[in-house]
Amino acid sequence: MSLDTDIKKSIIAEYGTKEGDTGSPEVQIAMLTKRIADLTEHLKTHKHDHHSRRGLLLLVGKRRRLLKYLQATDIERYRALIERLGIRR
Repeated sequence: MSLDTDIKKSIIAEYGTKEGDTGSPEVQIAMLTKRIADLTEHLKTHKHDHHSRRGLLLLVGKRRRLLKYLQATDIERYRALIERLGIRR
């Protein structure tokens, strides 16, 4: 379950630091958050889809590692990002 091109472009425009910025931690975390939200909704309907559940757990782990990196490098950017995304950590 990947993201559509328009959704990716809107996330990049909203969270990117410059035009076409796809590598910054903010953009990566925002994209992972959107995919996690989509998978969570999918799993509410399909409770026995264990393959997607494993994918969800992998995405959550990847997002947690990126958040840990951002917290270690720049705490202000980290705080601003979790406030904008509404992530509790």
